[in-house]
Amino acid sequence: MTPFAALHHAAAPLLLPNAWDHASALALAGQGFRAIGTTSLAVAAAAGLPDGVAATREETLRLALLLGSRPFLLSVDAEDGFSRDPDEVGEFAGRLAAVGAVGINLEDGLGPADRHAAKIAAVKRAAPGLFVNARADTYWLGDGERRGETLARLDAYQQAGADGVFVPGLTDPGRIAELVARVDVPLNLLYSPAGPTVRHLADLGVRRISVGSLLYRRALGAALQAMTDIREGLTPRGPTPTYDDVQAFGTRLSPG
Repeated sequence: MTPFAALHHAAAPLLLPNAWDHASALALAGQGFRAIGTTSLAVAAAAGLPDGVAATREETLRLALLLGSRPFLLSVDAEDGFSRDPDEVGEFAGRLAAVGAVGINLEDGLGPADRHAAKIAAVKRAAPGLFVNARADTYWLGDGERRGETLARLDAYQQAGADGVFVPGLTDPGRIAELVARVDVPLNLLYSPAGPTVRHLADLGVRRISVGSLLYRRALGAALQAMTDIREGLTPRGPTPTYDDVQAFGTRLSPG
């Protein structure tokens, strides 16, 4: 079992923060998080590109190249693998592994389950050590009521070799417990401020809790609030890293 996989089987679930650039990743690692994920929405927004339409393949690879050599475990949000061709997805996953990534998140976008399963299998052939977190979008993009379809998709992804399964948008404790009991690999859920707490999710048996784009959206919100405060003659609220703090991210944790 790889160190990243082991974090999914520890006493406490893996709470995975999602970064969008070098500074955010190092700042989070500096708070003691051993593993850092990326968030496709933030990577896309920072580049002026749309999320979820395979527009950020090269941006995602560049970020992995920048972060993969750092002393934390890196899992990459790769949308649907940036291709419908399983072999191309496998090739991309191999490139991620080559630059130091230890995990990949692949979303099905409610496309055919058999095609997504084929992508998972291709990734495991190309990069056997890469932790594949297979995402089913029945709650994120669907109506959230197709319980049978969710289970069928998760079964197919597990059989294809997924190391974990991810069902963003699911917040009902009863249905969460049902999925935990039905899957054979760690279940990943997306934290929602309006949903169960981290402790509650842990009690339900969830093994990985991601925050997705929440931190990036909160950062944008904080920037807007700060400018509003300044315009109104107020002192901006909340913590503010110093210039030197941020400057240090350019040299801190250098490889070697």
